[in-house]
Amino acid sequence: MLHLQPKKLPGLMESIGMLLVIVSLISFFIIELQSVPHVPILLAVLLMITYGFIKKFTFAQLQEGMVQGAQSGMGAVLIFFLIGILISSWMASGTIPALMDVSFSLAGGSWFLAIVFTITAITGVALGSSFTTSATLGVAFLGVAQSMDASLAMTAGAIVSGAFFGDKMSPLSDTTNLASTVVKVDLFDHIKNMAWTTIPAFIISFILFAVLSPQQRVQSENLATIHNALIESGLVHWSSWIPVLVLLAMTVTKRPAFVALAVSSITATLIAGLRGILPWSELWSTWFGGYSASTNNDMVNEMLSRGGIDSMLFTISLVILALALGGLFFVTGVIPSVLFHVQRMLQSVRTITLSTAFTAIGINVFIGEQYLSILLTGEAYQDIYDRANLARKNLSRTLEDAGTVINPLVPWSVCGVFLADVLGVAVIDYLPFAFFCLLSPILTILYGLTGKTITKKA
Repeated sequence: MLHLQPKKLPGLMESIGMLLVIVSLISFFIIELQSVPHVPILLAVLLMITYGFIKKFTFAQLQEGMVQGAQSGMGAVLIFFLIGILISSWMASGTIPALMDVSFSLAGGSWFLAIVFTITAITGVALGSSFTTSATLGVAFLGVAQSMDASLAMTAGAIVSGAFFGDKMSPLSDTTNLASTVVKVDLFDHIKNMAWTTIPAFIISFILFAVLSPQQRVQSENLATIHNALIESGLVHWSSWIPVLVLLAMTVTKRPAFVALAVSSITATLIAGLRGILPWSELWSTWFGGYSASTNNDMVNEMLSRGGIDSMLFTISLVILALALGGLFFVTGVIPSVLFHVQRMLQSVRTITLSTAFTAIGINVFIGEQYLSILLTGEAYQDIYDRANLARKNLSRTLEDAGTVINPLVPWSVCGVFLADVLGVAVIDYLPFAFFCLLSPILTILYGLTGKTITKKA
């Protein structure tokens, strides 16, 4: 968005002052008033328009900034539509239930915490939602922990770690798509590049959870009931794996994410229709309204009733508003002024990576919103990475390592408040045991300091 900056930039202290006012406004509404982020962001937009009028900008100039800002996120918006469709079609074809069935088959042995971490990670990748994974499987596993007299704090840490592994690595995740799209990186290139930090973090976390696990074997009627309900739903079928194979084939052949998700969605829908899961008219309706499961298990129904374009409208509207605010930051010169004064310090891989990571972490801590940590940091730093001849996939990886997975560790954040409420474990209690979330930013900072796995622009 640097092309939006005015000819004359405001002073550094004035720019920092405006940013602090906006951050304070959004933080107050989200943290104190428990408001959805849309409201304070819209108020921030109105405040920035007022600031623009004071600085003698015309409304046409300010509107152009908002339009250009929102336009930069249209790729993400289109992808979000397809994510909603993919989730509903994968539900109807039995693809996601099949993936969940595989995860339940792993539920055995004496490494309870490691098993919890692994199953929630697989389910998180299948669902693409840390919230759904935590609110369904997470609650079930906490019941198991209570019956085993295991540590609820450690169990919650394993649940959060696994759920946000899925939120970070799933092609169905809104944050994964947002991080890649906002800095214009191919979705699957982004996911592959994240493996450099994610796989070591997963392995170390698994070992730590295995060491901390109680000795008794995992036995739970609750988990067995969920497993049986998945089988009895009639959704799990050999053909359920075809949409996954189609998506993998499209990925290997380097098709655009939009095309890959669309082809896999259509394939899944046709499979569901040919199997008679739903009448054709109802099946196509799930593309907007989502799939609604009707098994004998309420928890399974909650897990499987998801998807559709409608489910993505909350995220889409938030992205458009946040990017419009970003456009105002740039067209009024607020962010370009700050970048102009700090860009001389951001010349090396080390300083750029550290600054990116701490900016994303700071937005999570001060605002408590993971989408904004990705959007604002991504928009502010992508031109800096270009000037340093660094591939933008380095930026998108850092946005996830220091943005997506940090939010559940902040007690007043959107994720922190939700998880503490649904799991019944305070954030401060599970925080020391959310190993994956703690390791991801540490590894990305270490790679930045050493230059390892940092890719130059082709």
